Amino acid sequence: MALQALKNINRAQSAVEAPKDKGFPALLEKYKGEIARALPKHINPDRMVRIALTAFRMTPKLGECDPRSVFAAVIQSSQLGLEVGLMGEAHLVPYGDQCQLIPGYTGLIKLARQSGLVQDIYAHEVRVNDKFTLKLGMERSLEHEPLTGPGGFPASDEERGEVVGFYAVAVFKDGSRTFVAMSRKEVEKIRDNSKGYQAAKRYKKESVWDSDFTAMGLKTAIRRLCKFLPKSPELATALALDAASEQGKAQNLNLNDVIEGNYAPVVIDEETGEVLDADEKAGAKPDPTEQKPKETKAEIMGGVKATQVKVNEGVTAFVVDPAEQGDAAKPNAKLATAIKAMEKATTNEALDEIYIRLEADFEGTDLEALTREYRRIKADIGSLI
Repeated sequence: MALQALKNINRAQSAVEAPKDKGFPALLEKYKGEIARALPKHINPDRMVRIALTAFRMTPKLGECDPRSVFAAVIQSSQLGLEVGLMGEAHLVPYGDQCQLIPGYTGLIKLARQSGLVQDIYAHEVRVNDKFTLKLGMERSLEHEPLTGPGGFPASDEERGEVVGFYAVAVFKDGSRTFVAMSRKEVEKIRDNSKGYQAAKRYKKESVWDSDFTAMGLKTAIRRLCKFLPKSPELATALALDAASEQGKAQNLNLNDVIEGNYAPVVIDEETGEVLDADEKAGAKPDPTEQKPKETKAEIMGGVKATQVKVNEGVTAFVVDPAEQGDAAKPNAKLATAIKAMEKATTNEALDEIYIRLEADFEGTDLEALTREYRRIKADIGSLI
């Protein structure tokens, strides 16, 4: 009943007819009880509501967004275990008339640590007057000694000078380490390719890159490092949400999917880092000179029905519509075996370890199906605790 009550927000007249500056707070208050019953047990619903309202009021532009999209972003943040707002774990950001959920670098660090295989993860900026030594090859090493002042304490940022680069380090449970280092020019190149930054420059607005370049540089280094780490579903989802935002793509946070924990983020090309969805930017008019992608029906993965979309020359995407799936969407033998292995787990920790080992063996729709089953099983374990 709790889940259905939350889903009714999509049809609730109050969500549509209420004044936009009061729509989200009204929704949050009206469905507070249902939120408490629907969220994971480790999340305090009262705290979540207070934090969400504070974050909403700190960004007046969110009042112009569909309140249901703000609600979906808040629920998704809670599902990931991230707090929006002042803590910097995640942020609610207006995107046309929709709200996007943007994970911060502290949020990515938190999710990496919670994967169960990463003991510690951190990032630092390097300034021109610091001592920094990087060695690659057969024996990699990284040493950073920030400039110190009287008594051996760290000097001020002004004394250390301008930022010249960033690095991020991960320490695994077995004590081994991995790291990445990025020059300022490399980070600025990534910034300049960001659709959000480009839009801010185009409309002569200040972006987060302008107001907090160091934090964004740290986040960029953490995001680069995460490519080499075992990823939990939560971390993978957070990275995909962040990538969609950076590339000016709609996140397509569907309230029903978010509530059920079945939200499937946009797909990222591992080689290019590009988001592989064809959605137009919210509110943007399609270019009449662009040819509309060709769509044909196809069957994939043992009879699962999908729409085959020709995105570009030589690039084809398969879009699965759950409404069209019947008994044909049964998992294949390899996937069925993997699901049975996860179902044997009796704790969230054991389930996480099994999933992390399995995810490397799947890709595409099989990986999406495995992730959905992981979330279902995790929810079942939580209900028994």
